[in-house]
Amino acid sequence: MMKKLNNGRVASLRIGVAPIAVALACLLPSVAQAQLPPVEAQDDTATADPASDEDAPDIVVTGSRITTSGFTAPTPTTVLDETAIAANAQPNIFNTIAQLPSLQGSTGTSVNTFSTSSGAQGLSSFSLRGVGAIRTLTLLDGQRVVGANVTGVPDVSQFPQLLIKRVDIVNGGASASYGSDAVGGVVNFITDTRFKGVKGNLQGSITDYGDNEQVLVQLAAGTSFLEDRLHLVASTEYARDEGVGGGEFGIGLAGGRDWFKQTTLVNRNVTNDGSPQYVLRDFAQSTTFTKYGLITAGPLQGIAFDQSGRPFQFQYGSNGVPSRDASGTVIGCFSGFCQGGDLSGNVDAGRSLLSGLERLNSYGRLGFDFAPNNEIYLTANIARVRTNNQPVNGQNRPNLTIQCANPYVPASVQAACATAGITNFRFGTSNAALGNTQVHTDRRQYRFVLGTKGRTPVLGTDWNYDIYAEHGTNRTKIDVDNILLSNRFNQAINATTLNGAIVCADATARASGCQPLNVFGGNPSEAALRYIMPANGPRQRTRQSQDVVSLNFSGSPLQSWAGPVSVAFGGEFRHEFYRVTADPYGAGIAASPYDATYPFDPVLLSTGNNWYAGNYKNGTGAYSVKEAFAEVDVPLLNGDATGRASINAAARITDYSTSGTVWAWKVGGTWDLPIDGLRLRGVTSRDVRAPNLSELFAAPVTTTLPNFLDPFRNVNVLAIQNTIGNTSLTPEIARNTTAGIAFSGSSWLPGVSLSVDYYKIRITDVISSLGAADIVDLCFRGILPETCSAFNLNNASGPNFINVQAFNLASIDTDGFDIEASYRWQRPLGLPGQLTLRALATHIRKFVTDTGLTGTIPNDTAGVNIGNTPDWKWLAVQSYETDSFSLLVQERWFSDGVLGNQYVRCDAGSCPVSTLTRPTIDQNFVPGAFYMDIGGTYNLSEGVTAYAKVDNLFNRDPAKSPFFVNPALYDVLGRTYRAGVRFSF
Repeated sequence: MMKKLNNGRVASLRIGVAPIAVALACLLPSVAQAQLPPVEAQDDTATADPASDEDAPDIVVTGSRITTSGFTAPTPTTVLDETAIAANAQPNIFNTIAQLPSLQGSTGTSVNTFSTSSGAQGLSSFSLRGVGAIRTLTLLDGQRVVGANVTGVPDVSQFPQLLIKRVDIVNGGASASYGSDAVGGVVNFITDTRFKGVKGNLQGSITDYGDNEQVLVQLAAGTSFLEDRLHLVASTEYARDEGVGGGEFGIGLAGGRDWFKQTTLVNRNVTNDGSPQYVLRDFAQSTTFTKYGLITAGPLQGIAFDQSGRPFQFQYGSNGVPSRDASGTVIGCFSGFCQGGDLSGNVDAGRSLLSGLERLNSYGRLGFDFAPNNEIYLTANIARVRTNNQPVNGQNRPNLTIQCANPYVPASVQAACATAGITNFRFGTSNAALGNTQVHTDRRQYRFVLGTKGRTPVLGTDWNYDIYAEHGTNRTKIDVDNILLSNRFNQAINATTLNGAIVCADATARASGCQPLNVFGGNPSEAALRYIMPANGPRQRTRQSQDVVSLNFSGSPLQSWAGPVSVAFGGEFRHEFYRVTADPYGAGIAASPYDATYPFDPVLLSTGNNWYAGNYKNGTGAYSVKEAFAEVDVPLLNGDATGRASINAAARITDYSTSGTVWAWKVGGTWDLPIDGLRLRGVTSRDVRAPNLSELFAAPVTTTLPNFLDPFRNVNVLAIQNTIGNTSLTPEIARNTTAGIAFSGSSWLPGVSLSVDYYKIRITDVISSLGAADIVDLCFRGILPETCSAFNLNNASGPNFINVQAFNLASIDTDGFDIEASYRWQRPLGLPGQLTLRALATHIRKFVTDTGLTGTIPNDTAGVNIGNTPDWKWLAVQSYETDSFSLLVQERWFSDGVLGNQYVRCDAGSCPVSTLTRPTIDQNFVPGAFYMDIGGTYNLSEGVTAYAKVDNLFNRDPAKSPFFVNPALYDVLGRTYRAGVRFSF
C-alpha cells in the first residue's frame, strides 16, 4: 500500500483524483452552501431558551445526563460543527480534532511507526490534557464503541465521518456521567440521524515531496417514509493514504527530506569532571555495526566490508582510533558512538514517517417514530482499516561472534586472524542485505445498536428516556513480513566447509534445513534468505467484543423558586472480552502448537521469542461492569437583579468484576451574572479509570531493543522487552477541577465571545509500567532490588529480555488554563459576507509524574518538547465567507521547550556534580513550531462546491530529537496540497 516515489519536490498538485472529482461533481445539481469557519468552538455547552415552545427538542449536552431545555453544564465544552470540520479539509476527521490545543498526545498514522509489536500502528485515538488516550473517553452518539486495540481505545477511522453533525469535546472529568475512562475528558461524535437528501465529498492530496498521495471518497443519503415516521440514513466512504516510507540507509529520508541529523543524547558516564554528563550530538555514528558488517573488537577492530564483501578500513567519526582490544572502545569517541564519519550504515532513517492507511466504512441507521417524539432505532457500523509501516532499516545485529575459519571470511581477514593469533572476532551488521521489515495491520469492526428514546409524560411532567443495547466486535490481524528468526540466523552465519561445500557448522541445524549465510557484504543466497526469513512471519489474531445495556431517564419533576429542578438517573451493564492467538515461533508451543505453516525446528526455542521482533503471545481475558448513576440540577437564582444560577451534582457507583466497587461524583454550577453576557462556571469531580483488558490480562507484548545498554558490562546488547498483564490492578482515582469565566451573546458587544478556564487534574494509583531502562537501572544502582529478577541481559540459553509489568504505582498532577476568543463581523467594512476571527489556546503550568519509587523524584514534563505537553499551544483561524466563496487562514503554534526539566544546562569547565535527580547537560533547548495553513472554497454551481487547501504553507521542518522525531507535536510531512469537491442535493 505504501509505495516509493521519486525524490524531489513538486511545484503543483499532480493530475490525479482531485481534478477528476471536480469534473464529476460539476455534473451534480445540489443546494448551494456557504462555507463557515473551520473551527466552530464555543465557550459554553449548548443551551436552549427556557421559554421556548414546549414541543421544541431538548438539548443533549455531552458531559451530563440532563437533557431538559434550558440546562447549561458547568464543564467547558468545545463544539465543532459539520461545516467547521469540512473547512479544515482533512482526509480524516481525527486530524481536525487533534489540532485543538486541549488535545495533547493523540495518536495517528505518524505515531507508532517504529513499532512492530504494539498493535497500535495507524490507530487514531484522542488524548485530552496529555493524560493519554486510555484516559479520554471517545463516544459515538453518546454511546461507547468497542476498542480497536486491547487498551480499549476505539479507532476514529472506523467512524461514519460524513454523517458527523458535530463533535463535542468536554474539557474535564465526566466519570459521574459516563463511567470509566473520562478522566481527561470526553470526545463525543454526534451523527445526523434525520439527514435527508444525498451528499458527497471527493478529495485528493499530495505532499510537496511527491508522496503520501491520498484519495477520499464519501457518500451519504437519507430519506423518510410513512409520513415522515420511518427514517433511513446510510453512508459509505473509502480513503487511501499511501503514507511515507523510510529513507535509505544513512541519514537521508524519504522524498529527499533533509531534516534528519541522527541526533543522539550521549551519556558520558562521567559526573564530576566539570563537564556535562549528557551531551547532545548530531550525526551520531554507532561503533557496533555498519551497513554490511564491521569487526568491532580485538586486533582486527575497524575492518568493515562493502556490498561485495571486500574488507576496507572503516572511517570512524570524531577522528576516532579503534583500541583494537577486547573492550572494543574507539579512542576519541563516546562509549558506543562517534560523531560524523561513515554514516552509511545508520538504520533510523528507515522508519516510516507516516503509516500507509486504507479504510472502508459503511454505516446505516433505521429509525421508526412509533409515537410523536418517541423512536425505536437500529444502527449498524461495519468498517475495515488497514495500515502498514516499516519500523526501521535492516535488522541490526551487533555483538556477533564470527569464527575466523568461516569460509565466507575473506582470505585477507583470515590471514590477519592467523597473524594476530585469534580464532574469532566480534562483529556487527545492519543486515542491509536482508531487506526491510514490513508490518501490516488489518482491523475490522462490526458494531450494532438497538435502542429507543423519546419523551413521554409521567405524573404531569415530561420525562426523557434513552435505552439501548450495543454489541461490537473488533477483529485485528497483524502480519510481519521479511523478518529473521534469531536462532536460525545464528546457525546460518556459523558456516564451515564439509566435503568441499559450505554448510552450516551445526549438524542438528543442517539436518533441519539450515542454509549457510554469507554475512559479509550484500549478497546472501536465496536459500539462506528463505531459511532465516520464512514466508510466514510473525502473526497475531485478536478478537475483542463489547456488550452494553444502558438505561437513562431525565426530567423536571419539581419546581423551585428559581425554575424547574432537573434530575437524571439510570444504569448500565457492560461486558468486555478479548482473545489473542499468535504463531508458535513467537508465542511458544505451549500456547500455539506447531503446524504445517510453522513446523517443528529443533534450532528454535519451544518457549517462543524466536523472531527478531514481533514475538506475539496468546492471551484472553474478560471483565464485567455494573453501574448506577443519578444527577440533579437545582436552580438557585433567577432574576434581573441577581442573574441566573444553578448547582449541578452527580454520583455514580460502579462495580467491577475484577476490582470491586468504586464511586465517582461531581459538584458544579453556573451563574449568569446580571451583567449582560457574563457567566461564571466551575466544577470539581472524582473520576475513575479502571484497568483495561491489556493491563489486566494482556498477552505479553514484545518490543525489540536493538541497542540496549547493559550497565553491568557497559555494552550495548540486543534485548526483547516483554510487557505482561497484572490482574491485581485497581482503578485509578482522579480529582478534576475547572473554574472559569465566559463572555458571549452580549447585546452591547455583539459578535464577541471570550472565555478563560483554569483546570487541575490529580490522578493517584496511576497504572504505569517502569520502562525497561528504569528496571535495569534501579537494579544496577541497588534502589529497587526486586527489579533484578525481571531481566537477563547476558542470557546464554536464549534471547536477552526485560519483563515490564503494570502496577498502581504512580501519580499525575497537572494544571493550566484554556483560553478561547472569537469575533464575528457581519458585512465587514460594508462588504458582503462575514469575517470570523477565532483563537483557542492551552497553557500547561505543570505536568508532574511521580513514579512512587524510592530514590526517584517527581518529573515535570510541562514544556518538554520531546513529549506531548508544551507550555503553550494555540490554534487561530481567520475566515471570510460569502454566498459564493470563502477564504481561510489558519495558524498552529506551540512554544519553545526543553529536553527535560530535570537537567542542569552548563558548559564544559563550569558544571556542578551531575546527580541522578539533577543531571548536567550541554544543550537543553527544543524549539517550538509555527505552521500556517491556507484554503478556500468556490461554489461552482448550485450545491457543488470546489475547495483547496495548503497545510504547512512554509514547509516547516520538525525540530531535531534524540528520539528520531516527535510526531506528536511536529509536522513530519512538510507542505501538503489538498483539493476536492463537495456536493449535496
